[in-house]
Amino acid sequence: MSTAPLALITGVGPGTGSAIARRFAKAGYRTALIARDAVRLGELANELPDAVALPCDVTDPQALAAAVERAGPAEVVVHNAVGGAWGTFREIDPAVLERNFQINVMALLHLARLTTPSMIEAGRGALIVTGNTSALRGRARFAGFAPTKAAQRILAESMARDLGPQGVHVAYLVIDAVIDVPWARERYTDKPDDFFCRPDAIAEHVLQLVSQDRSAWSFYAEVRPFREVW
Repeated sequence: MSTAPLALITGVGPGTGSAIARRFAKAGYRTALIARDAVRLGELANELPDAVALPCDVTDPQALAAAVERAGPAEVVVHNAVGGAWGTFREIDPAVLERNFQINVMALLHLARLTTPSMIEAGRGALIVTGNTSALRGRARFAGFAPTKAAQRILAESMARDLGPQGVHVAYLVIDAVIDVPWARERYTDKPDDFFCRPDAIAEHVLQLVSQDRSAWSFYAEVRPFREVW
């Protein structure tokens, strides 16, 4: 059995999640991959060395607990699973907001409770949460999404204040960008390449956060394309 550290990643879709898994594998980590699509997850696990596919819905606490137990103690956890929706508060189905809260907030809570005890015991580890600008402001048509990302950011900050003194690094990465994935290319057909944020570049930043010296840890970090207006 490999003694390489384990990175557990949720939300391993075709964009950022897969890029994070590939980057950590390249850095010598074993990887545990969590998402709902078992076929895609299995294909990626076969591509990477020392990877395991753990298909489950992160909103199911029992399924998530079983996946984490199967993975084993992780030195790095990345919560990249995300639920989103577009519409004003009058247009959205309230059930959508509740579902997104389960993905973005409650799944993070359960994931941290399952994975950080072993980090605390070891006196080291990292929990990285990927967010976006909806965590900072509520635009009119983000009513079914932004409230849950704001809650996620605050929860992560509470975790950071608790876990940091125990040797566990918690960081929140705001991705202020349109990520370069196929559906975004189809939607923004008039945009140049440098309008998009590359998943592999985001993954590199996640690894940099994990690699920070504990004398200079970041909690809040941001990435955006150089042309992004902010």
